[in-house]
Amino acid sequence: MGPLRCVVYTRVSTEKDEQEISLVRQEEELANLAEIMGYELVHSFSDRHSGYDIDREGLLSLLEYVKQEGIEAVLIQDETRLGRGNARVAILHLLAKTNTTVITNHDSGPLQLNEMDMMLLEILSIVEEYQRKIHNAKIRRGMKRAVKQGYRPEKNLKNKGNSEGRERLDVPTEEIVSLRKKGLTFEEITGVLKGLGHSISKATVHRRYKEYEEQQEG
Repeated sequence: MGPLRCVVYTRVSTEKDEQEISLVRQEEELANLAEIMGYELVHSFSDRHSGYDIDREGLLSLLEYVKQEGIEAVLIQDETRLGRGNARVAILHLLAKTNTTVITNHDSGPLQLNEMDMMLLEILSIVEEYQRKIHNAKIRRGMKRAVKQGYRPEKNLKNKGNSEGRERLDVPTEEIVSLRKKGLTFEEITGVLKGLGHSISKATVHRRYKEYEEQQEG
């Protein structure tokens, strides 16, 4: 098994030319830290942007890369480089979800969180868990009501063979109309269709049903 992989993230707050020196210095120091800690440095990301804003090209690319490539650690100069204020906590939460260790040059190792940060991250994890439970409960509720009204999901032949759980791009207008006529709300219909493997939003369900009604009127 090879060394653990890491990426480097550097940031300065302005686009002034003199800040380029700071970016280069940060990257050099972090590359040295990666070597000392035995990490394989596979990519570097940087931004010239405020830490209070989460809409940063380098940061968004980093988050996507870490998730897709299964990177073990992100190296930063100090925690303010990652972000400031609420943005920093949100980013730490996203990295925690991918089991990515945040290592800082300031701490010469894993980021040392204060009690407030640890509490906020724990609260965010709890809230997300309950959001998942609520989402799944809505799907079950919609499915139960649909079946009670005579809907038979086993007749949904379009989704058979989709064992890998890939998101379906087709929009089953006939099923939307059928479920709507059985008295289900658009939210319940969305839950049922998601439970059957369709990637679809409530807005799309509503739009498709309105299109159906317009065709009938025409």
